[in-house]
Amino acid sequence: MHASDTTQGRGAAGVAEFQGPSPRGGVVQPNRNLLVRKLNPPQSWNPRVENYLRATGFYHVSRIGMIRGFHPLLAALVERWRPETHTFVLPVGEVTVTLEDVAHIFGLPIDGEPVSGWTDNSSDFVQSQSMAIFGRQPVLSRNSKSYIKLGWVRSIRDEEPLDTEESIRRYVRCKIFCLLGSTLFTDKSTAYAHAKYLPLLRDFERIHTYSWGSACLAHLYRALCRASRYDTKEMDGPLNLLFVWAWERMPCIAPVPRHILPLAEIPVAMRWSHSERSAAWLEKTVETFRHDIDYMQEGFDIGIICGSLSGGRTKE
Repeated sequence: MHASDTTQGRGAAGVAEFQGPSPRGGVVQPNRNLLVRKLNPPQSWNPRVENYLRATGFYHVSRIGMIRGFHPLLAALVERWRPETHTFVLPVGEVTVTLEDVAHIFGLPIDGEPVSGWTDNSSDFVQSQSMAIFGRQPVLSRNSKSYIKLGWVRSIRDEEPLDTEESIRRYVRCKIFCLLGSTLFTDKSTAYAHAKYLPLLRDFERIHTYSWGSACLAHLYRALCRASRYDTKEMDGPLNLLFVWAWERMPCIAPVPRHILPLAEIPVAMRWSHSERSAAWLEKTVETFRHDIDYMQEGFDIGIICGSLSGGRTKE
């Protein structure tokens, strides 16, 4: 962690209440309403496929329930983001979301092969990959023929009888594809996922060999860099990861004290699912979150996620 002038982290996002001198010098910009991407309710899954989900590395992230975002907090965080270093500039120094954080919060694998490959947007590619993964022709986005409707994928999953090995694997592939589109690599549509991920799911035995956590973290960094532009109106990306990281690392901005939450376990995000929020916290604005961040103290308001997972109160 390196100390730095906190005023430098605000200009990029342009989030403040007024124009004029800030308390620490420099000029802050007018507020903008940075919207939180609408999150779909989490989807349950048949317990008969648990061992298959474990084998693919997606068991932990599939257990995370609804985590409600809050746009004033998001705006206060984004204005602290420095794209050139991929860090949040705080009064106590610079911090960022790490691979270890992703492993603890989402329980995703962070070692292995990169999530990469060639992208083919042709209709033949989408059709052939969809037949191989889902066993039928896809329902595509009207705007882009390379995006597959997640609602259609969920319906395919729920129709699987789970009476054969192939049926179970198809069910799990559908579940993972929905997680990719709704949790790991989300975009602003919230209803579609790109067909480019389908080839990574064809070989069931290789799904666990990819570093899904690394790709998810890269997606978050890119989303934060885009959101830091002054003309951006909405942020996508793995926002569950960002909010839980902020609440675990900075208790002063969390909706509830950590000690009243369930025991920390992998995935840490689970204990923030459906967490209660006080009326006072819901009334907070960008300005009050900014104040909380400005006056945090090193060693007291900066928590260590892995530390909370090694204090004898955790389980996996």
